[in-house]
Amino acid sequence: MGVAPEPASQLAARYGRTADRRRREKWWLIGFGAAVAVVIVCWVIWAGLDSVGGTLNATDSAHTVVDDHHVSVSFTVEADPGENAVCAIEAQNEDFAIVGWKVIEIPSSTERSRAFTEVVRTTERAVTGLVSDCWLS
Repeated sequence: MGVAPEPASQLAARYGRTADRRRREKWWLIGFGAAVAVVIVCWVIWAGLDSVGGTLNATDSAHTVVDDHHVSVSFTVEADPGENAVCAIEAQNEDFAIVGWKVIEIPSSTERSRAFTEVVRTTERAVTGLVSDCWLS
């Protein structure tokens, strides 16, 4: 008693190699590729809009502890000409606790880069002064 060979279509159906399955796999791959493309396009748009509204960069250049209740902070602000900015300057003690804080307005200018020095009052002796944050106003 021999076993009759099965036709190729029965073998393909048994092991999941039918035309319907290939068609479904093709559509899944197309759908996945489209989803990846949508994510990439959204990221490019989001990254491009991140720089809308001008650029601003603040860099600490020096600090000087004046006395137990004052620290002088020197810093440079780079902003697009015509942009107003606001910067928060802070003084910290040896435990990195904020012991002084000052918010200053930077008026617009025709120059891109400008240097400033501000004195911040402190509640106790500070060991450092720095620019905490700057934003366009």
